[in-house]
Amino acid sequence: MSNTFSTEGNRSGLIRSEFRKTLNEKKTDLFILKNKKGMEVAVTNYGCALLSVMLPDKEGKYANVILGHDSIDRVINSPEPFLNTTIGRYGNRIANGRFILFGETHELTINNGPNSLHGGPTGFHARVWDALQVDESTIHFTYFSADGEEGFPGNLEVEMTYRVEEEENALVIEYRATTDKATVVNLTNHAFFNLAGIATPTPTIEDHIVTIESSFYTPVDKTSIPTGEIAPVAGTPMDFRTPHAIGERINAEFEQLIIGAGYDHCYVVDKTESGELSLAATCKDLKSGRTMEVYTTEAGVQLYTGNWLNGFTGAHGATYPARSGICFEAQCFPDTPNKSYFPSATLLPGDEYQQVTIYKFGVDKE
Repeated sequence: MSNTFSTEGNRSGLIRSEFRKTLNEKKTDLFILKNKKGMEVAVTNYGCALLSVMLPDKEGKYANVILGHDSIDRVINSPEPFLNTTIGRYGNRIANGRFILFGETHELTINNGPNSLHGGPTGFHARVWDALQVDESTIHFTYFSADGEEGFPGNLEVEMTYRVEEEENALVIEYRATTDKATVVNLTNHAFFNLAGIATPTPTIEDHIVTIESSFYTPVDKTSIPTGEIAPVAGTPMDFRTPHAIGERINAEFEQLIIGAGYDHCYVVDKTESGELSLAATCKDLKSGRTMEVYTTEAGVQLYTGNWLNGFTGAHGATYPARSGICFEAQCFPDTPNKSYFPSATLLPGDEYQQVTIYKFGVDKE
């Protein structure tokens, strides 16, 4: 691991010594990324967790727009274990923690009702990654996931990069992975955003105005596993093809919203060509003027509105009540290994998993 870039005097007020720890003979640390425009992103190599994303509002005042922590112990012991981390080997849920691949049944760790969620309790979010910060704006992470880890087949070599763009306030996340045995791969970042900025308490995201470039979504059963249907959003509270405040319909008497206690669904991104990097969603906080655009090469984006946040304490005493964070998780559809007609998440030896997702930020001063 290399960390020769200064972390002192960072905008988020994080202290490097609070993030230095040895876990299973690997060291954790704090890394600061920044660009010429003043954007600053703080990360740690434990789960590749984002700790802060510092951005100006329409008056030029900076705030952290991500629900982060201020020490490695808080990250490790967070009541929300997936908070802002890299998720793998398979993001989202796999029904009953089981799938069959080329005739072989694989049993996964169950950690969400009857299902496997986000790669299991010791998935990529709970691992210390090797890190190399190459310049002030870019950091590379690598992780070796052994055959059988959490039940997944194949030795998987994963590379991931966080990069802050120099000329615009954008965080680029790039993923690559290779395997020596047929496996399934579905990587994502579980960032919890609040464009108003974290506070005590952090305000609700129900006022955030959202659009999603999606005509269809994947309805779920009572355990949040896709039913297999690809359903139109038209005529339902799931339709964000035009801008809507999150809170406008989140409490509607609509079965899908009742199941998840709000939005927790995968949207099928409207694309001209499979795998193209395209706009998937936009988000805006009217009071601060901060905006966010989400671009991805992935087929789906999971919209999650922080329905199960419980008010726990985060960075500098900020608290995170229910619905104080919003997630746009770029990914394959949930339970794809058990839905042969969903776009495949299978990775074969000799092939390479690739993904690019960009969170681009701006300010609307009107």
